[in-house]
Amino acid sequence: MVAFESIVSHVSDFLMTYIVSMFLIFTGLLYTIRLKFFQFRFFPHIIRNTIGKMFHRNKKEGTITPFQAFTSSLGTTAGATNIVGVAIAIALGGPGALFWMWVVALIGMATKYAEIVLGLRYREQNKEGEWVGGAMYYIKKGLGWKPLANLFAFFLMLEIFASTMVQSNSISTQLESAFGFNKVIVGIFLVILIGIIVVGGIKRVGKVTDKLVPFMILTYIIATLTVVIWNYDQVPQMFALIFSHAFTPISATGGFAGAGIAGALRWGLARGLYSNEAGMGTAPFAHSAAQTDHPSKQAIWGMLSVFIDTVVICSLSGFAVLSTGAWRDVAPSKASSMVDIALSTIVGDFYGSLFIAVFLFLFVITTVMVIIFYGEKQVEYLFGLKAAKTSRFIYLIAVFIGAIGGLQLIWQFLDLLLAAITLINVVPLLLLNKEVRDITQDYVDRVIRHKNHEPVISLFAEKQKAE
Repeated sequence: MVAFESIVSHVSDFLMTYIVSMFLIFTGLLYTIRLKFFQFRFFPHIIRNTIGKMFHRNKKEGTITPFQAFTSSLGTTAGATNIVGVAIAIALGGPGALFWMWVVALIGMATKYAEIVLGLRYREQNKEGEWVGGAMYYIKKGLGWKPLANLFAFFLMLEIFASTMVQSNSISTQLESAFGFNKVIVGIFLVILIGIIVVGGIKRVGKVTDKLVPFMILTYIIATLTVVIWNYDQVPQMFALIFSHAFTPISATGGFAGAGIAGALRWGLARGLYSNEAGMGTAPFAHSAAQTDHPSKQAIWGMLSVFIDTVVICSLSGFAVLSTGAWRDVAPSKASSMVDIALSTIVGDFYGSLFIAVFLFLFVITTVMVIIFYGEKQVEYLFGLKAAKTSRFIYLIAVFIGAIGGLQLIWQFLDLLLAAITLINVVPLLLLNKEVRDITQDYVDRVIRHKNHEPVISLFAEKQKAE
């Protein structure tokens, strides 16, 4: 069994580190060039029409508001990777890893935008009148590859089963070690809390995330920014470390073992890619349910989510770790505690650990309830609406099993399944780039530059009616 687990682990590491990473980077670069650097040229427009219209209500076709779709999607990416993942990247790749996280996020904005555009272009209404869409819909309807679409949905359905267990176990383990909570009690509590939300479907999930996610993110930003301001005298040196060691090796110092350029590049790219999930095919599920009259109008919310997740939240975690010197004081094996230690320099050890424990708990709650919705959509696609509603309870059972540490063998396949669904998603993304380009150009001409003063009519609605 140990040998089998070792093989699975090595295969997963190879796929994620080399094959998947290279495909994701290539896809991001292709779309950045194909869309004429849209995320850079029109960044002020993106901010004005997302954050600037955060509470804007409309009556466009869709199930939830654009902001609820955005917070639901962001709820799955803003989490442990932003806190623990960044610290691990710095511990193993040095301060320069943060620079490469920024690079991959900026090109990843184009990838996530493309996924959402295609998700909306090929979305459809189910029997209850709710809008559904995602990678399997644009694989089947855009390319006619139904077997591959089914395979994507099947792999993602299984991946979410494993992921819910890992997520619930992470928080039950932390609560047990930090406060002595019983894992069984934690598991029951998680099932009840998450169950109340997911049974209400995407509408209830959206109503929870549009209140909880902004609160979590703003509070975390304020906390980490306070640490950086508290250590303001270290800020110039901090940026010097980031930019210089993105291109030059750094020697061992304190508990830090040193890192070369390859280490900074490898860990920065890896954490950046997996933090915001751009290219993995998950973002379209929430965004395809949004009320909008043009695919690009909703897709720019996806660009914003990548920016907030990696460029803002991950950066502040890194800044807190670097400005306090925690990256030098803590051995790589204990890197997950770096942000706790950084916060502790201001509020003390107990409150620093408590703050991180509470936020990891909230991040896990939002992540699990949204990915259960994602899993439900895979079941609906494969087996129908009735089976999808039943699957909610199966996923809730997985939450409990994970909390008590059961079926850990399944966890070994998590990265392998993630690699499979990402590769299945990226190939259609590459092949459908012309369609994304045309929809984007229409948006630029009619909405941004106002070349056509006729009312904006949904391209995907027009094409769906024609089909």
